Amino acid sequence: MTSDAASVPKPVPEPDEESQEFFDGANRGELMLSRCSDCNTWLHPAAPVCTECLSDNLEWAQASGKGQVFTFAIIYQNPHPGFADDIPYNVTIVELDEGPRLNSALVNVPEEDIEIGMRVTVTFAEQGPGVNLPRFQPA
Repeated sequence: MTSDAASVPKPVPEPDEESQEFFDGANRGELMLSRCSDCNTWLHPAAPVCTECLSDNLEWAQASGKGQVFTFAIIYQNPHPGFADDIPYNVTIVELDEGPRLNSALVNVPEEDIEIGMRVTVTFAEQGPGVNLPRFQPA
């Protein structure tokens, strides 16, 4: 597919106060998630209180980055000009071993080989200048 995608950048997420540590961790190559210090529940996205015990005793901790494909979709139509040269591409929800599910994408695997339940591990890819995002690849 030919396009003027080179002139239209991909959208880049803008961290807010509650998500800054997640994005800082990604820039360091670490998958950082919020975790309850009282019951050890992992949270994503970050929340002001634990969704299990309602404690506000939360901390940021590095997750293992391991998990499995919960579900996925292959995108064949261009929703944004910045992604035109990537068609087809996948949007994948990964269920981390710690419990939370992350919206991401699988890399280093042909779309036709993606399967629900596939074991994956985190890697990081630049989405824009100074912004890395977690992606997953076969374990």
